[in-house]
This record gives sequence, C-alpha cells and structure tokens, in this order.
Amino acid sequence: MNYKALVEQDRGGILENVHFGVVCGVDEQSEVSFSVGDPEHHTFLRSAAKPFQAIPAALHRIDEIYGLTSKEAALFAASHRGETYHIEGLQSIMEKTGLHEESLVVLPTYPLNDAPKYELLRHNEEKRRIYHNCSGKHFGVLATCKHLGYPLENYYEAEHPLQQEILKVFAYLTEYPQEQIGIGVDGCGFPVYALPLKNLAIGYLKLACPDLIEDAEIRAAVVKVAGWMNENPDIIASHEFICSELLRDPNIVAKGGAKGVYGVGLKKERMAFALKVIDGSELVWPTIVASILEQIGYENKETIARLYALTPSEIRNDNQRLVGENRVTFDIRQQNE
Repeated sequence: MNYKALVEQDRGGILENVHFGVVCGVDEQSEVSFSVGDPEHHTFLRSAAKPFQAIPAALHRIDEIYGLTSKEAALFAASHRGETYHIEGLQSIMEKTGLHEESLVVLPTYPLNDAPKYELLRHNEEKRRIYHNCSGKHFGVLATCKHLGYPLENYYEAEHPLQQEILKVFAYLTEYPQEQIGIGVDGCGFPVYALPLKNLAIGYLKLACPDLIEDAEIRAAVVKVAGWMNENPDIIASHEFICSELLRDPNIVAKGGAKGVYGVGLKKERMAFALKVIDGSELVWPTIVASILEQIGYENKETIARLYALTPSEIRNDNQRLVGENRVTFDIRQQNE
C-alpha cells in the first residue's frame, strides 16, 4: 500500500471515518524533502492542472491583445462557482474576444454555489454553458486558438496544436518526460494528465519560484499566471473555498482538482507540496494543508487560521452541538516510515 492515513474523524469517541492519501514535498532542487506514502504515486491532476493550461494564453499575450483585465484573465485558471463576479467576467471576455458560449464543448449547467443557482431557479432561468466551472479555462484556450489561427471546432482534442503546446509546457515545468505523461479525458472534455505526485509538486514549485525556470518566455508567462491568481483569489474559486483562502496569501500559489488532488507552492520557503486523498474527498483539504503549514513552521498564522475555519477540528451537528473531532494522523517529517 503506497498511501497512509491522513485524517481521522470520530463521533462520540468512536472512530467513524479515515481518509487515506499521499503527501509529497519538494525543495528548490526538486528533491523530495517531505513525504507520507509514496511520492511516485501516479494521479490525475484534474483542475489542479489549470494554472499550467493557462500558460500558453499568457505566453501569447492574450490578455494584452484582447484588453482583458487581470480579473478576467484569472478565469483562465479558475474553477469558478458561478457567482455574479464570475459571470460578469466571462461575459466581458466574450464581448472583448468575439467568442460565443456555444463554442464551448461543456454542456449547459447551473452554478456550483447554492446562492446563484437558487436565484436562477427562482426566476426560471435556463442552464448555460458559461455557468460550468471550467468555462474560463475553455475561453482562455479558445481565445488563444483564435489569435493563432488554430481551428476552434476541436480545440479540446488532445491532438489539437494548442493542446499539444499545453502538454509540452506542462512536461517541461514538471520535469517529467512528455511521452510518459498519462492522458485521459476530464469531466469538462479537456485532456487530463497523470504523473507522479512528486512531479506535480515540482510543477507547483515552478509556479511559486519562477526564477527556477530557465526558459525566459515561459518564466514570464508563469509570473503572469501566478499574478492573476494572487491578485484575484475569489475568481479562482469563490469566497470560503480553500483555493481562494490560500491565494489571499501572496506567498502561496495553490490549486485543487476533483477527486482529492491538490498542489501548493510557497515562494519565500522555496518549496512545494502535492497531495492526493485516495477516496477523492475534498472536504479534508483544509485540514491537511493547514497541518502541513504548521508542521513546517509556516509564519503566516492567519492563513492557517483561515483554513481551519473552513474545516474546524470540532465536528458539530446541525444544531451546533459538539459531536466529534477531525484529527490529523500524519507527520510529513517521517519520510515513508
């Protein structure tokens, strides 16, 4: 077994649930410095790949060419939740680029957040493609394709020239052979990559510390993408979600993906972490990341407090009665013991 218990939850003093997983940390030499479980554990990135998928848009100056604001460009790396500020940004992107939501391969849906979803239902509003949480990523690729003269009809296919550019950049930043990267199809229709957790951490190290990137053009693009994310944390997810709460800290570049995968890069500390919760749970992300930051002695206690506020150690029921506890069970300093 290449994974270990990360979080236990008890109720009334009785163990009720255990979340198993893998955690890997790398230093600025791209060497594994912390680990729980096997750093070579392969996993799909899902939406944790979005910052990398946005890099070609930054490389080709799509924000400048179409006059996009930082807030609008941040949607290229976002898993947005359909709040008003997300939809306004997407509509502005369409107006400035001349793109239409009918070009998106994603199907019409409702927003992920309850408030905007219920507001639409109250007014009998129909589902739309731009409400899909990956629509910003798709518009980023479509806008880049339009500028470069690439076909728009099959922009989501793995063989498309822009998807091939994304894959090449991703392999370069993660220091993993392109031909060995596993490729599947994500929920939104895009290619989705699989590689060792160690290499995912290396990729997030480069996002946080772009001076480690030799290629000057890619380095400048990474600086731009990370800037979009830190300048607009609520765009990347929304209020009271882990990605946004981490990105409020200018020292952190972070993004999660479906089925429990997460990447975190720390600028000042010049290290990065990647984790995978084996059962696919995202609910324990804040607890795990907060504990990692505590264990390395992270200085910004406000960031840690924001994470614990998302998933408190105390488990309370619907009437706020204390009924159990979330408990971290891993130590990243004990390497594969």
